[in-house]
Amino acid sequence: MSWPDTRLLDLFGIELPIIQAPMAGATTPEMVAAVSNAGGLGSLPSAQYSAAALQDALALVRGATTRPINVNFCCHTMPQADPVGQMQWRARLAPYYVETGLDPAAPLPTTGRAPFDAEFCTIVESFHPEVVSFHFGLPEPALLDRVKNTGAKIIASATNVSEALWLAERGVDAVIAMGYEAGGHRGTFLGDDMATQIGTIALVPLIVDAIALPVIAAGGIADGRGIAASFALGAAGVQIGTAYLRTPEAKIPALHRRALDEAATRETAVTNLFTGRPARGFVNRLMRDLGPLCPLAPAFPTAGSALAPLRAQAEANGRDDFTNLWAGQAAPLTREMGSGELTQWLAEQAQRRLPSQ
Repeated sequence: MSWPDTRLLDLFGIELPIIQAPMAGATTPEMVAAVSNAGGLGSLPSAQYSAAALQDALALVRGATTRPINVNFCCHTMPQADPVGQMQWRARLAPYYVETGLDPAAPLPTTGRAPFDAEFCTIVESFHPEVVSFHFGLPEPALLDRVKNTGAKIIASATNVSEALWLAERGVDAVIAMGYEAGGHRGTFLGDDMATQIGTIALVPLIVDAIALPVIAAGGIADGRGIAASFALGAAGVQIGTAYLRTPEAKIPALHRRALDEAATRETAVTNLFTGRPARGFVNRLMRDLGPLCPLAPAFPTAGSALAPLRAQAEANGRDDFTNLWAGQAAPLTREMGSGELTQWLAEQAQRRLPSQ
């Protein structure tokens, strides 16, 4: 296959300019290996693992593919304890506890996502993934230098030009232009105003014009038309997430798959209710009742603790009232097929729409 821009292929040593988005809670080692074996770049999210579990998952990936892979990490700062805020959040959710027969004062499970640290960095140094990606900015300079010294290529998400320039100044190899249409957590790290977020079709050329690095388009891309359009906007490749949620390798609850099946009749919205940080998913009861963005939601990643018992109870009854159903705006364009087959299909569909080289 011939592509208008081969910088990403050369940079990562891959055949197809398609990156499978690292989706915590949904991506499996089997998905990563299948995408990489198909010629794209499979991405393993660390946010769903402890350090020990990440090592095991990487061993599975390395045992299933010799192709380049990406390992993704989060770079958030863990919030200070806020007992008053947590109490206010629990009080707001208390009526749901009473409705479902749960004790609003019962001890809560611990939930959260660990940021990139020295322990995760040691794993990178041990496994030498070809690509390391970061969400919510970059780690501290000393850790970033250690990752660079492994030879890994560094990529990170930007949701506006200021973030792209910030990343470029710190030596990343490529920038993911994450449009407002994208599913899952926004990559925003310089400011948190969701009202000013930019859509993919405007964001990609803005970032392309602002930096000299390869730009990876993300958000609202689920078929060959989106990929071809991304190249027309100046991107060197794409990152696709929601389409891979409908593969058999994705590890998501049955009710999440049902929501994806019903995507044509369900809306998505950006919400902070489930984790404390804005993320796009299918609208459900909690989002309708409280509004997608609620100031009472505790800081990331602590909001989910008080929701966990409600989610478990609802899911046991086949309801998604309190479940984070991450999905992008292009969810209705997705279709069921294996991760490797999907990667090849996306590339073939894009080729049909690209101008002859």
